[in-house]
Amino acid sequence: MKFRIHILAALLAAVACSACNGGSQNPPQARESKFAKYLWFDAEANFARFASQDSIRYWLDRTVEAGFNRIVVDVKPVEGDVLYKSDFMPELVDFRGTKVDRTWDYLQVFLDEAAKRNLRVTVSTTIFPVGLTATRQGPVYRDSTFDGRTCIQYKPEGMMDIRDDKPVDIAFLNPAMPENQEWALRFVREILTKYRFDAYALDYCRYPGATADFSEFSHRDFEKFLGHAVERFPEDIFTYDKDGNRVPGKYYKQWWEFRSMIIRDFVAEVRREIKAIKSDVKLEYWAASWWGALYANGQNWASNSYMPLEDVESSYYYIWCSNNYYRTGFAEELDTFLLGAYLERIYGADDNESVEYAINRAERMLRNACTMYGTIQCADPNFDIEEACYYCLKRTAGLMVFDIVHVINNNKWSAIKRGIDRALAEDRANE
Repeated sequence: MKFRIHILAALLAAVACSACNGGSQNPPQARESKFAKYLWFDAEANFARFASQDSIRYWLDRTVEAGFNRIVVDVKPVEGDVLYKSDFMPELVDFRGTKVDRTWDYLQVFLDEAAKRNLRVTVSTTIFPVGLTATRQGPVYRDSTFDGRTCIQYKPEGMMDIRDDKPVDIAFLNPAMPENQEWALRFVREILTKYRFDAYALDYCRYPGATADFSEFSHRDFEKFLGHAVERFPEDIFTYDKDGNRVPGKYYKQWWEFRSMIIRDFVAEVRREIKAIKSDVKLEYWAASWWGALYANGQNWASNSYMPLEDVESSYYYIWCSNNYYRTGFAEELDTFLLGAYLERIYGADDNESVEYAINRAERMLRNACTMYGTIQCADPNFDIEEACYYCLKRTAGLMVFDIVHVINNNKWSAIKRGIDRALAEDRANE
């Protein structure tokens, strides 16, 4: 009797171990499909969750079972350290109270386990963030080589190094500086050289916002762009009224064009590097769908043949858009654009807070320059994620759901699967 009890206990332990390992002996297989169906794995939000390989296996199994066939693995969060084995960048092993003794390679485990499940992998890195301002954590607070390379904020109260501006949350390097661009290209090259994967996604490949960067370097660089001196800097760009609102100066429109060209040229350089190292790796870029506000970040994700001042929404653009702003569009440099339609509603062709509106506008602006996937978030437990997944697959070449932490916390696995299955069944019926 005791022997049988011990045998039963051993069997139960084996079952428990199998569940813990995510069924890794015979993992589920992602289904082939003409549609890309991504789930994003954010580094910071899931730092504690993915501290073990067993947990990675388990959640990859759940990912496949929900109908996804691709994942995005974030390996350089905004904190600035990395989650892969780098020759020159520190590994993130201590974050928000969780310390890990990682003797294994986080990215390689994701790649190996994804391959076992027939999941394609996009590797994502933030580009210009280097630290967290609230906690002063990250490379920019430890490494003096970053001194003089961070963004300088121009605020109503005056100039301030972004490292010391706690409310902004993220400390950015100045995207215009060649040494910052080369630093970013170095880790792009390193990841491409060390690992095999399907696509590389640029995240936070932009300026932090309208208040940065107003360093002396950017002053001089802007003068080169214009071809003449700017004597009243930053006043000739803009000033502030008594309520803290921007008042455009005489070079206001040219300033946003200049910054967007910085980002466009950098994205083009990243593409050249990727294609030179591994030509089959796709270049992807995520950005919010509200294009008309992104000039402050230098993010003109539209086609360079899209003419914003001739668009149906042009009345919103005249205040900041120069005649030559269209030249800063970088859609032609991308293989895939991940349209961030993180909006409240799904339907409404005339509702600028709807996924439908965002997709319609993006189609108009991209002009088929690259492939577009609709991306949605499920942080709001009341958001109809099933219908959103279905609609993105009906309207675009793929779907991305952000982020696995929200899918887990709000238990959206079944709803996502229903939306994916419905779209695929309808597509098959129409073949």
